[in-house]
Amino acid sequence: MSEETITYEVDDGVAWVTINRPEARNALNAAAREGLFAATHRFNGDDAAKVMVLTGAGDRAFCAGGDLKEMSETALTVPPPDFAPQFGRNIDVVKPTIAAVNGVAFAGGFLLAQQCDLVVAAEHATFAVSEVKVGRGSPWAAPLSWLLPPRLALQILLTGDPISAERAREVGMVNEVVPAAELRARTQELAVRIASNAPLSVLAAKRTAYLSAEYPLARAYELAEDIWEPVYHSADAQEGPAAFREKRTPVWKGL
Repeated sequence: MSEETITYEVDDGVAWVTINRPEARNALNAAAREGLFAATHRFNGDDAAKVMVLTGAGDRAFCAGGDLKEMSETALTVPPPDFAPQFGRNIDVVKPTIAAVNGVAFAGGFLLAQQCDLVVAAEHATFAVSEVKVGRGSPWAAPLSWLLPPRLALQILLTGDPISAERAREVGMVNEVVPAAELRARTQELAVRIASNAPLSVLAAKRTAYLSAEYPLARAYELAEDIWEPVYHSADAQEGPAAFREKRTPVWKGL
């Protein structure tokens, strides 16, 4: 992984993955894409990291999308399946992820925010699926009508026009909007709250939340029962009530 293009640091159980190309609005060139894959694999194997936060360097851009200069130079047509990390499609990430959006999140940047479980945005952040403005494609936007009202998803896709962070929060795409100066601290606080919870329960909760996007409700209930059964039988399931009874902080073992 290129330490110059992508940085990885763990702070109190939270892995901060940063696209470090502020001079190019953190556009996804080959080095950035490869670095994001490497950082995600590192997070998956990092037992000290319970939550991953994805962000961009500087205060102008989270990620402006693919590097159009590079695309022009390589005459890119259809991006290969492993062109950029797509959580749940070409790389599995079972632990929670948060996008800390510190500026524009356009095209591939929209994708990176969309695929994270939670999104915290700075007040000046904007979001757009801008591919129609440059003749490119956005097949990765297929889940958008599950995340947003279908007519709004269509407007975003057909116009390529940006929406504000506050509008994104109003329609449920963004969890919280905060002043830019507070973005890191607020995102870290949210991530630490998640990381402090029972790990098996957190992993099962994430899997449960996505079931209704893939299965009819009756089947989703059945699968959820299967997901949660080992959690109920875990030592942590006994530790939680015991800690409550003894008025102490739980000591989670993830077992």
